Amino acid sequence: MRIAVAGATGNIGALTVARLERDGHDVVRVSRAQGVDVFTGAGLDQALTGVDAVVDVTNGPATDHAETVAWFGTATRNLLAAEHRAGVRHHVLLSIVGVDRVEGNAHYAGKREQERLVEAGPVPWTIVPATQFHDFAAMVASWTERDGVAPIAPLLVQPIAPADVADVLAEIAVGEPQGRYTDVAGPEPQDLVDMARRTNEARGHQVKLVPTWSAIFDPAMAGPVLLPSEGARIAPTTFDEWLEGQRPTSGA
Repeated sequence: MRIAVAGATGNIGALTVARLERDGHDVVRVSRAQGVDVFTGAGLDQALTGVDAVVDVTNGPATDHAETVAWFGTATRNLLAAEHRAGVRHHVLLSIVGVDRVEGNAHYAGKREQERLVEAGPVPWTIVPATQFHDFAAMVASWTERDGVAPIAPLLVQPIAPADVADVLAEIAVGEPQGRYTDVAGPEPQDLVDMARRTNEARGHQVKLVPTWSAIFDPAMAGPVLLPSEGARIAPTTFDEWLEGQRPTSGA
């Protein structure tokens, strides 16, 4: 199959491209680095010529609510319109578990707009809600770190390995559209603060973590809000297994 990956140079995008190519598919990389811009629409029609399915793992700005919603809305409209013109038969969107349960978060608002447009759009679709990735905790801490101190919310999450997410997306992309797919999550619930501590230790990064709800995330995301629903698809890679790959290898 000829499959386009929008956001192909990002973390999940690159892994999805690699998985699809390992499976023998013809993969089109949709990214600004390839001269294709989903926000302006530049290059989309050419990129999607002959494409059977599109996997959308694009990411936009996540600070200002209105800007984030506008970015995801514009990019998704452009992508769906180009897919419709090209006769694409399947649009696969990576979304977030709990996206409809969190108000006030700019990124979640943008993803809700993205889901709304896909559901109402002209291309048959599958929306794949996934939990936060294993590298999410350390990334969040890096956003707030100042002078060796990082405030971080004590979120309860059930993180998933990025490679496992890519495997699920690649599997779904070659099949028939399924509408809203079941939640996809890692094997075990984890505390975000503990995850960040262990990831930074594994990477040899020294930072003092301060658990607080006054940084990026607020108490609206506390408790089981971000956990997968009953009957979720559980990916195989544990956080401990992923963490082993974060430790520096001994060189010669």
